[in-house]
Amino acid sequence: LLISRVRHTYTPNMSAASVLRFTSKRRSLVAPLIGSYRNHQHQHRSLSVLAASTSNGHSDSHSNSNQYRFQYSYQTLAAIAAGGSAAALLSTSSSSVVASCEKKKVEAPPVGDPFPLQPPKNKEVVGPKGIPSRAEQIRRLKSSSKQSDPSDDHYDVLIIGGGATGAGIAFDAATRSNLPSGLKVACIERGDFASETSSRSTKLIWAGIKYLASASAALLSWDLLTSPVTTVKDFYSEFSMVFNCHQERKYMMDKQQHLTNWVPIVCPFTEWNIWPPPFGHPIFSFFPVLAPAVFKFYDALSQFTCPPSYIMTKKEARTKFPQLSDQDIKYCAVFYEGQHNDARTNIAIALSAAEKGAHIANYVEMTDGIFDEDSGKVIGVKAQDRISGETFEIYAKNIIFAGGPFTDKLRSKEEKEGGTVPPAVQGASGSHIVLPGYFAPKDMGLLDYNTSDGRFLFFLPWQGSVIVGTTDKKCDAETLPYPPEEEIQWMMKEVEKYLSNDLKVRRSDVLSAWRGWRPLAADPHAPPGGQVSRDHVISKNPSSGVTFIAGGKWTTWREMAEDVLDKVLGDKAGTCNTLDIKLHGGDGYHKSLSTQLIQKYGVSEEVANHLVKTYGGRVWEVVEKCKPTGKQWPRYGVQLVEGYPYIEAEVRFACQEYACTIEDVLSRRTRLAFLNSEAAQEGLPRVADIMAEELGWNKATKKEQIKCAQKYLAAYGGRIPYEDGVALRFLAHEDAMDMFREIDRDGSGFIDPQELKEIATRLGNPLDDKQLKELFRTIDTDKNGKISADEFVAWINAEQSKNDVKRYLHATATVIFEEIDTDQSGFLDKAELKAVTVRLGEDFKDKEIKKIFKEMDTDKDGKISLQEFIAWMDKENDKTGFRKLLASNMQDNNMQGAWLDEKTPKGVTIKRKYTNSGSFLG
Repeated sequence: LLISRVRHTYTPNMSAASVLRFTSKRRSLVAPLIGSYRNHQHQHRSLSVLAASTSNGHSDSHSNSNQYRFQYSYQTLAAIAAGGSAAALLSTSSSSVVASCEKKKVEAPPVGDPFPLQPPKNKEVVGPKGIPSRAEQIRRLKSSSKQSDPSDDHYDVLIIGGGATGAGIAFDAATRSNLPSGLKVACIERGDFASETSSRSTKLIWAGIKYLASASAALLSWDLLTSPVTTVKDFYSEFSMVFNCHQERKYMMDKQQHLTNWVPIVCPFTEWNIWPPPFGHPIFSFFPVLAPAVFKFYDALSQFTCPPSYIMTKKEARTKFPQLSDQDIKYCAVFYEGQHNDARTNIAIALSAAEKGAHIANYVEMTDGIFDEDSGKVIGVKAQDRISGETFEIYAKNIIFAGGPFTDKLRSKEEKEGGTVPPAVQGASGSHIVLPGYFAPKDMGLLDYNTSDGRFLFFLPWQGSVIVGTTDKKCDAETLPYPPEEEIQWMMKEVEKYLSNDLKVRRSDVLSAWRGWRPLAADPHAPPGGQVSRDHVISKNPSSGVTFIAGGKWTTWREMAEDVLDKVLGDKAGTCNTLDIKLHGGDGYHKSLSTQLIQKYGVSEEVANHLVKTYGGRVWEVVEKCKPTGKQWPRYGVQLVEGYPYIEAEVRFACQEYACTIEDVLSRRTRLAFLNSEAAQEGLPRVADIMAEELGWNKATKKEQIKCAQKYLAAYGGRIPYEDGVALRFLAHEDAMDMFREIDRDGSGFIDPQELKEIATRLGNPLDDKQLKELFRTIDTDKNGKISADEFVAWINAEQSKNDVKRYLHATATVIFEEIDTDQSGFLDKAELKAVTVRLGEDFKDKEIKKIFKEMDTDKDGKISLQEFIAWMDKENDKTGFRKLLASNMQDNNMQGAWLDEKTPKGVTIKRKYTNSGSFLG
């Protein structure tokens, strides 16, 4: 596909030393050329590339025509691709185009601490009406530290984790009745509410049509004959889970209308019999015939409280879903699911808990457990407020971990030093992409129930855009949201098969991309032969007394909270009342609220609808902070970014709702980062200005906050892909043609010398006559004085280009090697690998170092040669993140000699055998 980020331009026929001397003299340009080439089997090969930058002239060591060709051609084309649409490029001057490219450069995914905050020491801001401020919540949490005896009013329940489940437990506990006195409840979250899995869902409150199908497939398998009792039990368990999902969906859609809406979802059928069948069972080969009955049964599980499913003919589909390809469609079945803004729902749950008396705060991290000296039980936690930097202790009678896919990391803190816990939770990553809204009707989605690898894929309108997801891949959970490029490519390919041939999904149409991790849980304390849960898992550690809950789905957050409290509190659980309580913003909400907002405050209809569906009855608190636009219409509601309904008043209100960082606002209080990563970058400065006013940041704090936000936002995918590390994927034909059309200004179907010269000038990299002549001659292979599309595409994908880029990688890998080889032995050992991670601020564990070493040492001689290191750098696989660590630090630095040298321990001198040009990594 098109474009990732290689900051530099290749210069062939140069030694590593020459390359580095050359780089030190040139300024860096944005403009990577990284694309992808896939054959008909959808396989790809990749090279790794990191090239040196240039902006004018050339060095004495590369003056022939070959060198002109690669020095200028790669830089020029990369800048074209990075610059965006043809319209944007052709309507701007040279200087503005260069500025545009610089703004849109794609950094390597950040590594390390996802919250690299220096405590900003925010000033206290009042909370929403009827809710304590965040600072007050911290004071209340600290008060627990002053108590020494559990009988002295310690918390009845302390929840670690502020996602949907953790906040839901706090909300449930704070509203329990039929108790001698109410429960004293605390909840802490190390990041923002919903900063992990709970904000990265497919945005559906769905009742589990997939699980209904998989349960039926299992029931009708041969297992029914060989193990009838087990098979029936498993079916009943799965069916019960689906039934409960329907009840919880009904609760959300009926009780929380200010946060939810129904969305019709189309299942298009292009044949009457499907083979191979979905879910691996022959009966589902007839799903196109059975679908109407299946969806009616699905409606019945909700007691027909959802909008009814129906059939849509091919003609109706053409009218209601014009983006669909109608060539092969037989008919469409349509069913309904619930939809919501997941991050907002999570925040509403947390604020509801606070409103009902729970002491709940974000950016408070559990650093360790507090153990009873006699029993060894955990009786509290040591905590740190990441905003003030203060540390304190919180004591509680019952502690619940609700850390989602990170639960095992929390569980490691419930054991005394040296103790271990058996693993219980595995992560499964799910990626999503966001496309412009014109790819689907604004009120209808699509389900591909039979993708190429058997996964479900939704294609849904959401917040004015179209969200596509999700994938499913078991792997360790991470905090940063960047998705693998291959998953983005897979989703784009799968979506296209149902869309009209006139509607192509291009890589540049991907406005944002992210992934989250759902927890797959098992009970490590279950007795042998105990029943395995098909849904969420609740487990208590008998030695520490700590309970964890993991698994489940967004839809069942309330049920999960009820279940875990009933189990933890036992006879003292009281009565759960959450089914009867509206969440924060529910009171005062009605369907005419947006109209009242428009009439009273003169905000636009789009802004009014957005505010009402986000804040419900609390919307008046937001619009009271609106400032005049200075326009005749809308009169109030200054937008943060053109084209999106988010307004400045929301940033001010977000600070009252416990938003502490710029990223909180851009990712979750608004959803800009999730909808359009470039728009989020555009809105960042203004958000920073407003938050600085509200939270009392000085210039240094504001600068640090901006830096942290930029680092986090860089981890969202967007129009320009990046690869983990520095992998190179060559251009696909369609993307090369997009570039060709951008250069061919007159639309003649050919590129002439003047057009090539103009594009180079507009990109701030003008060619002199000799350079232009050599470059044009290289591309114009038939020597007819004009470059055809075929010649252009062939030139981009020329084997010479790939080989030259690869040679440059090997030159840079040589320099990296000698940076790490501090004893100048000509080989790397484990101690040197360990040392470089420390110098880069990431102290890898011995187990990780051993794994890296084993991967590199292919001849098993106990040492890593230069050739082995180069071969390892060429690989894509990087499970440990070591290659990404090297690459991201290299790419973060425009000039040589900047980062590793600063982090080299005092007294250590790095000497080089192969080059003598100063530190490349450093």
